Amino acid sequence: MTAFHSLPLFVSLSLQDQHGARSQRSQEADKPHRRKGEKKYSCDECGKNFTHLGNFKAHQLVHSGDKPYRCDLCGKNFTQKGHLKSHQVIHSGVKPYSCELCGKSYTHPGRLKTHKLIHSEEKAYSCELCGKAFTCSGNLQRHQVAHFGIKAYNCDQCGKTFACSGRLQRHQFTHSGIKAYNCDQCGKTFSCSSHLQRHQVTHSGFKAYSCDLCGKSFNDPGNLKKHQLIHSGVKSYMLAPYDIIKLLTLELRRTAVAFVEKLSGP
Repeated sequence: MTAFHSLPLFVSLSLQDQHGARSQRSQEADKPHRRKGEKKYSCDECGKNFTHLGNFKAHQLVHSGDKPYRCDLCGKNFTQKGHLKSHQVIHSGVKPYSCELCGKSYTHPGRLKTHKLIHSEEKAYSCELCGKAFTCSGNLQRHQVAHFGIKAYNCDQCGKTFACSGRLQRHQFTHSGIKAYNCDQCGKTFSCSSHLQRHQVTHSGFKAYSCDLCGKSFNDPGNLKKHQLIHSGVKSYMLAPYDIIKLLTLELRRTAVAFVEKLSGP
């Protein structure tokens, strides 16, 4: 019989609860101490560190190329289930995030936030090579890769190469023949959401992209870019290869180095 059993029932139960709590705290104290936020999982491929094992395993799929989650509507594959769910919202047609300035709507709040930078005219990211400014770092990185002429993403069906993964993905839809994105105003179909979004702007008549030099406006950033070449007269840039490599994302550095070494070889 334990010492607790010789006491009144309510006292015995109370003491047992306290004893159990102390024992649990003692066991926790015996465990190896780990600081909050410590990133103990390190990727051997790129050196990125993670706090949680689940996030670490999900990251490793990026290097392996394994994309086990497939969209039933368009066939696009994803490395994580959460990314697939976010993508499927595009097919639903629901765009709950609207710009109060021009009315353009988006499926995700992050895309709306990026869009709003167009109206603010805040371009905090500047290219050190030509001085062109951008509203977000991703656009600057893609622009810098274009300077160097690196096209690290290859289509496995036709061999066409692209400077960024997004353009490759959009191109691959042309091979599938799937056009899962429909315009709700005219019924025209598109193979990727970005093409649909550019098309929908033509219905609104809104021209969000303006030339800083002459004020002419365009509803498509590509058309503005072509127009600006008239003012600049610049057709190409001659760059020192290793000066641009340091500006690339880690994802493209290995390809950039291999490309430069090939140019510098015997």
